[in-house]
Amino acid sequence: MDVFSDLIRGVRAHGSLFGSSTLRPPWALHFVDGAPLTLCTVLNGSGWIVPEHHPPEPLRARETVVVRGPATFTFVDEIGTSAVPVECGEFCATPEHGGTRHRIGWHDPVEGLGSASAARADCGATTLVVGAYPVRGEISRRLLEALPVVLRVTPGGPADAVLDHLAAEATVDTPGQQVVLDRLLDWMLVCTLRQWFDRPGGESPPWWAAQRDPVVGDALRLLHAEPAAPWTVGALAERTGVSRSTLAKRFSDLVGEPPLTYLTRWRMTLAADLLVEQASATVAEVARAVGYADPFGFSAAFKRVQGANPSEFRRTASARARASDGPVPTRTATAAGSTA
Repeated sequence: MDVFSDLIRGVRAHGSLFGSSTLRPPWALHFVDGAPLTLCTVLNGSGWIVPEHHPPEPLRARETVVVRGPATFTFVDEIGTSAVPVECGEFCATPEHGGTRHRIGWHDPVEGLGSASAARADCGATTLVVGAYPVRGEISRRLLEALPVVLRVTPGGPADAVLDHLAAEATVDTPGQQVVLDRLLDWMLVCTLRQWFDRPGGESPPWWAAQRDPVVGDALRLLHAEPAAPWTVGALAERTGVSRSTLAKRFSDLVGEPPLTYLTRWRMTLAADLLVEQASATVAEVARAVGYADPFGFSAAFKRVQGANPSEFRRTASARARASDGPVPTRTATAAGSTA
């Protein structure tokens, strides 16, 4: 298991909602969920993403922006639009609003929303796909810490193929569509983050580049594949085929900390999620699961890294998880005739 795969494995679009909104300029869609991570991509047309406390970001055809919460954001036809924001949240596409497709905003006052004139209004529309991700747990939080408030990628990368699939799926309403959209958005998120981390001149997290080093990359994969193993620097060096001193220096240079310091932090990250996800497990059982035979030594290491002992952390994190439970939507918004 590589570092990136481990960090992103809990970030999934699941059980989310899907809807569409058809509007004419001026228009503004305010996404109020405040999700920890939101992916926005325009299939056609253009507009502006306006996050709270952050400069606006233009979003053109086949471009993608990822917004890190908890701040909300707005998608508008142009900066300074006179439109009153329409709130889009978890219930923007409920069955009572027409099933998986819910249109809000403009409709033909004479012929109605389903008329030929309404259909013509869709031609040349701006189609925004929004995938909002619940990011729960310490593992996924480490990924969030590596991201800025807003990141963007331009066309021409591996995500282009996913966009083609999204565009095709967004035009139909067939059984199983939600599952397909969720998985496509997961694929899209992975491709987007890869492209952003690999951008020329970018400042990716140290572990990203270190994964590609023939020595340190192997060491990281071993630590992530076998976190509970009784690792020493010598044992890790033997498995990677270099001397102990070579591994220690190379790992510290590329990752920014010694191998066993990295391992301790990773073990405590795993333990933090186990404490919440496995409510019936004792602290001693969680300690053994991450490589500690002595629960007292584990508790001391956990408090040093997480700032609270395991029992206190479990109570606080479990209460927080219960308070934030609920589906987070995947939405498609279509804005007719965007002028941005």
